[in-house]
Amino acid sequence: MNQPTNQPTNQPTNQPTNQPTNQPTNQPTNQPTNQPTNSLKTAHNTDFFGEKLTKLRQILPEIFSENTLDLEKLKTLLGDHPAQNERYGLNWAGKSTAYQALQRPTNNTLAPCPAESVDFDTTQNIFIESDNLEALKILQKSYAGKIKMIYIDPPYNTGNDFIYHDDFSQSKKEYEIATGDRNINGELLKSFKKNSKDNGHYHSNWLNMMLPRLHLAHTLLSDDGVIFISIDDNEQAQLKLLCDEIFGGENFIGSVPRITKKAGKTSGSIAKNHDYILIYAKSDLLEFVQELHTDKGYKYKDEHYDKRGAYKLSQTLDYSSIQYSQSLDYEINLNGKIFRAGNVSHSEMLERIERNPNSDFCWRWSKKLFDFGLENGFIVVKGDRIYTKTYENAKIEKCENDYIIIYESRTKVFSTLEMVDNSYSNDNSRKDIEKIFGAKLFEYTKPVSMLIKLLKIATNKNSITLDFFAGSATTAHAVMQLNSEDNGNRQFIMVQLPELTDEKSEAYKAGFKTISDISKERIRRAGAKIKAENPDKALDIGFKVFKLSDSNFKAWQIDDDDIAKQLEMYIDLLKDNANEMDIVYELLLKMGLKLTADIHFEKGVYWLTCENKSYAIVLNSLSQDEFHAIIAKKPAKTVVLDKAFLNDSEKSNVILQFKDAGLNFESI
Repeated sequence: MNQPTNQPTNQPTNQPTNQPTNQPTNQPTNQPTNQPTNSLKTAHNTDFFGEKLTKLRQILPEIFSENTLDLEKLKTLLGDHPAQNERYGLNWAGKSTAYQALQRPTNNTLAPCPAESVDFDTTQNIFIESDNLEALKILQKSYAGKIKMIYIDPPYNTGNDFIYHDDFSQSKKEYEIATGDRNINGELLKSFKKNSKDNGHYHSNWLNMMLPRLHLAHTLLSDDGVIFISIDDNEQAQLKLLCDEIFGGENFIGSVPRITKKAGKTSGSIAKNHDYILIYAKSDLLEFVQELHTDKGYKYKDEHYDKRGAYKLSQTLDYSSIQYSQSLDYEINLNGKIFRAGNVSHSEMLERIERNPNSDFCWRWSKKLFDFGLENGFIVVKGDRIYTKTYENAKIEKCENDYIIIYESRTKVFSTLEMVDNSYSNDNSRKDIEKIFGAKLFEYTKPVSMLIKLLKIATNKNSITLDFFAGSATTAHAVMQLNSEDNGNRQFIMVQLPELTDEKSEAYKAGFKTISDISKERIRRAGAKIKAENPDKALDIGFKVFKLSDSNFKAWQIDDDDIAKQLEMYIDLLKDNANEMDIVYELLLKMGLKLTADIHFEKGVYWLTCENKSYAIVLNSLSQDEFHAIIAKKPAKTVVLDKAFLNDSEKSNVILQFKDAGLNFESI
């Protein structure tokens, strides 16, 4: 990425020295006006429900009255009758508060951290160090409807887990200090609270954490997307009802038990040896990819191997446990040797035909199908028995009154018993960690094999996968590993809070002060190992690191009565010491572009390329010729900071030029 040296941009160029008086109308006319209501400027205040209401207004304008949703009109339109007080659903103490946490806009953004990244300029993978609720809100505009698969492994709420405590109505740092999550020196202690079973709101607290995050996850999923959620008996029942509410009960795909360990701890009279994976689709457009049917029985080869693959001998052509049919009881003559079902004599066969029993020996194939199979190499004779071949990539199918050979790989559907194999247990996940770090840093992480299995059935080779409880970053590891196996280009987005590790833990002793430190280092080491094992493949083993940050733009203080002071502050909207690349990425997110957009700096302009479209961002003064050069390149959108203009006259002139060229332009 070609860019100038990062520098503070808080000193606007050519800014007049005139300061606004107490009368807003006396603001200097030679200074471009800065209105805090500009759409891009306030876009970092992600309004989850506001955007949904806008879409609803486009579809059903008649249910709005004076710009407000009229529920009675909606009920009338839908022919809805008054509901009874009793209704089925999941309710708990604090549910309305959880919705408030969902609806509350975020004033935060994501700041790039190239120093902690791998291949920052070229990779398509993302790692976000942040509270996941804030991160999910920030990602809404750029990634809504673009995530093919989400996997999360949230706290199981065992009574010893810490859960997130969501209240960002104060500034992020002020709130964390007030609640003890940050010390007076500003060092992060925690953004989560221990949820003991002695707590009267034990289940409620956990549900309050999950509700807003799952709502935001639902929006991010593509229409053919799917979410997998690991959980155990502590919250499985509650989570199922919550997901039915958010994703729709009709989109529940299944609950898959997973073996955790063969010898589990006993609870009462039973040993608990499994947890679950709940699976929900975004809609009925979801189609799982069926895996190739692996069977060690396919070990024989013949002259058709190149086209049909290996074959196995399924069973003899005759079979006694099927319903008897006279049409399937016939003699077969192969080179003068006669074969009869059940290896009986001619008279015994005739007697059987005459008797017509309910069940007895007969052939599995009709005479016509047998002749076709024999002619096309699907028959094998061994001694006195006839066997049929089952090929890996070919089978016989009936077509009208004849038979044809269909060439396709044999596949199998994903089974709810898929994860009861010990290869998906915690024992193997610990081995995965030990191979990477040489020590047991995590106790309950999931194995790479499990995530690869889910990725195989749920994604294509270009899908984006999100994990917003990243933990040890198993999901990222699995994405890179599967790409190396099938030459895929899958991308991942990981989100992990910089949660402090226990000072007594192996992770802390190994030098990892936070969980996110472990996550990032695992991706680095796993990627390097995969690349070393596949030196000739062009694999993306990198990741861009972003960290939660306050906005680079000043927020309008609605409780400040000193309007003159506010206007003076808004002469330059940028905060002091705002970093140029931080500003560019914040604007990128406000524009709804992906964090992986290509960025390069050329002649005073940051050029962004995303999904085959170009965009321009201007932070400092440009000449008229330089603005003309932007117009000549016809970007999909151009965003310019007001301080880049000498005065309102120049700003108006540039706006008209972009308008005449039919180009999208916005100033901040």
